[in-house]
Amino acid sequence: MADKQTPQNQDAQKSVNSREERLRQALRANLQKRKAQARGRRAEACDSNDDKPTGHNEKDS
Repeated sequence: MADKQTPQNQDAQKSVNSREERLRQALRANLQKRKAQARGRRAEACDSNDDKPTGHNEKDS
């Protein structure tokens, strides 16, 4: 028995594929956004660490 896809099944498959593609794109965009936020926080942490003493005494050097 040959499985032939009806137009209705093809439309359902297309909608599933388009939904999956939208989800992939949304996840990718979210990941890029989170990476950018992490880079920004890391840069801020580095900048704020430059202003703070390192905990080493000049006498010890």
